[in-house]
Amino acid sequence: MDSTSSTAREAARPATTGRRGAVVAALMLSMALAALDATIVSTAVPQIVGDLGGFSVFSWLFSGYLLAVTVTLPVYGKLSDTFGRKPVLIAGSVVFLLGSLLCAVAWSMGALIAFRIVQGLGGGALQGTVQTLAADLYPLKDRPKIQSKLSTVWAVSAVAGPGLGGVLAAYADWRWIFLINLPIGAVALWLIVRHLHEPEREATAHARVDWAGALAVFACGSVLLTALVQGGVAWPWLSAPSLALLGAGLALVAVVVLVERRAAEPIIPGWVWRRRTIAAVNLALGALGLLMVAPSVFLPTYAQSVLGLAPVAAGFVLSVWTLSWPVSAALSQHVYRRIGFRNTAMLGIGTAALILFAFPFLPYPGQAWQPMLLMLLLGAALGLFQLPLIVGVQSTVGWAERGTATASVLFCRQTGQTIGAALFGAVANGVLAARLGGAGDLDSVTRALDSGTAPEATRRAIADAVHAVYLGAAGAAALAFLALLFLAPRKFPVLKD
Repeated sequence: MDSTSSTAREAARPATTGRRGAVVAALMLSMALAALDATIVSTAVPQIVGDLGGFSVFSWLFSGYLLAVTVTLPVYGKLSDTFGRKPVLIAGSVVFLLGSLLCAVAWSMGALIAFRIVQGLGGGALQGTVQTLAADLYPLKDRPKIQSKLSTVWAVSAVAGPGLGGVLAAYADWRWIFLINLPIGAVALWLIVRHLHEPEREATAHARVDWAGALAVFACGSVLLTALVQGGVAWPWLSAPSLALLGAGLALVAVVVLVERRAAEPIIPGWVWRRRTIAAVNLALGALGLLMVAPSVFLPTYAQSVLGLAPVAAGFVLSVWTLSWPVSAALSQHVYRRIGFRNTAMLGIGTAALILFAFPFLPYPGQAWQPMLLMLLLGAALGLFQLPLIVGVQSTVGWAERGTATASVLFCRQTGQTIGAALFGAVANGVLAARLGGAGDLDSVTRALDSGTAPEATRRAIADAVHAVYLGAAGAAALAFLALLFLAPRKFPVLKD
């Protein structure tokens, strides 16, 4: 794409919206759909299993959705750069709402899992395109405002989602968990159609879509993420299914590289990794996804099994980081305007590493306020880390590359979470096996504690397992710090608005 075309597009960017407030409302509603869907289903699993059966495969309600979102992010990012944000967001919203309607009428667990994957195919468009549009709508100095609003949406959804899902499942029917998406999504869709106006772009008529690359990326991501999600759960890590999936995934990686190198407009262009800024941020946010698994997956187990808290109270111990994260993100602009994007992010992730490292030194069994305080501080540190990197990367590229750049960092964060779940699950189970003489895994030991059949030594073993996971998360934070220190430029090459 020539520089004249790119310059013209950037010049037209301020005319992107007719009524910016209405479009921002639509973006927040769309983000709420994607954020709620990650949490609202969890508390309704007993009712869903009781109605449809399929207990042995219910984890795919979450894994299938996550896989579909993750592998479609780079595809939607490239499509939004090629055809514009509006058609991609509309198409993704329609697919997501269709998947929600199908989930509500599912007749079996297999059908529900398939329809959750349809939801995820739309959810990838919601997550990536909303973040890209947020950067299109605001100049650099105002982008923290919209990003802090989106962070607040995620925070509120994380707190409200499980409770809302439990209320709907208990007092209505679990199908309403999916039906509630329809009116919210319809309002967001109407606002986008009516109020979002993008400038016409001459290149659209001649655009070529790398469908071969999209298919290769989708297949490769699906196979590798399935291996990571199911390894050590549905089958042992060194079993034939794990080895076959990992081998096929690595072969597909080679196919993706070959296809993308020959494509005129690749789905994952080489510049995403050739530019130091974007490559460093991709690695750093991949490490963020990795370390986020420690609190989000293992802290509730620690709170219930070690501290003896009820499930609701255990959820509150985790949720406090969603209070400090958006506040810190909103205030981060005052820091990065003084010391730069890289240094602000390094300050945040360096602090996060110290907080994660401090967790294993909490007294046993301890009081609930102690991990809550650490989580409050961790949320503040990560808000200072993530937002400057996303805003910084979006500010180094023009309109025609912003969708791809945004999707790449979100893809790396999602992939990091998937790897983290597999890696830290193996770490926790390994520590438990060592402490308990090779018997059981974290899930079975936790169930034994709930039934009152496990001795005090088991509680200490669970504490040791979670401590090991937090040390691993501190190591991931250190890797993110090093990636920024040695790979990211001191000053991001920000383009003028």
